[in-house]
Amino acid sequence: MPLSRRTFLHGAVVAAAGAGFGPPARAAEEALITRPVPSTGERLPAMGIGTSRRYEVAVTPEATAPLREAVERFVALGGRVIDTAPSYGTAEDVLGLILEGLRDKIFLASKVAATGREAAQAEIERSFKRLRTDRIDLIAVHNLIDTASNLAILRGLKEQGRIRTLGVTVWRDDQFPELETVLQRERLDFLQVNYALDSRKAAERILPLAQERGVAVMVNVPFGRDRLFTAVKGKPLPEFAREFGCASWAQFFLKYVLGHEAVTCPIPGMAKASYVEDNLAAARGRLPDAAERRKMEAFIDAA
Repeated sequence: MPLSRRTFLHGAVVAAAGAGFGPPARAAEEALITRPVPSTGERLPAMGIGTSRRYEVAVTPEATAPLREAVERFVALGGRVIDTAPSYGTAEDVLGLILEGLRDKIFLASKVAATGREAAQAEIERSFKRLRTDRIDLIAVHNLIDTASNLAILRGLKEQGRIRTLGVTVWRDDQFPELETVLQRERLDFLQVNYALDSRKAAERILPLAQERGVAVMVNVPFGRDRLFTAVKGKPLPEFAREFGCASWAQFFLKYVLGHEAVTCPIPGMAKASYVEDNLAAARGRLPDAAERRKMEAFIDAA
């Protein structure tokens, strides 16, 4: 049976407390780490929310109340980046509802995945309507679908001021050769890519190329599609995790991702305020250095 984040988080907190780990006294007061978007110079908090699956609920005040609580806590703690997509079921509609009164505090990202100009334009217009906004901060070509045509549409929207930035996304290693070609050919503001402590292939060529090309990097599936939580179930945090302020396994995994200087913002799913508090703590304080990141890799490779 897959290990739920809820079950795991409770166990990890208890284990961390028993091992003498815990959040620094000033953790909630420390500012979030920020990273720049190279093409604009804007600095974004280095932790965002991804809405796949967890935000695909009924578009009613009752069903969305826990999600609104999570987003309100996210904003209160300094978070800004929220990522969604038309293909995430009701997620865009849900965000349109729960961001009422919060929209100006959010860097809102969505995607386009249609093939053909007419279909893509229609999908994008639906996103504006579902999100209840007249400007989206980032729209990316989802999974490199009809990339050249969709990027042309997005450049037109950027020139019109309807979107601020554009990019592309992938979520599998086997997409990296095509992604590398796109990064070398196109001028992009953002890239979204899969990268995690147990899924490190993006660090070989994609992340260095993004740095070279001045492209901001969002990281999806930073928990390795839950494989990481399964690998460390019942295990205490290693003693060296104390050196860079980890109080949970989630923070351990996220600090590893943020430890790569090319990464702008991981976007783990956060459907509860407790997840928000735990994950955002990873974007505070010190990050692991190169030697510590090698220890983290060795630890998880042996798990």
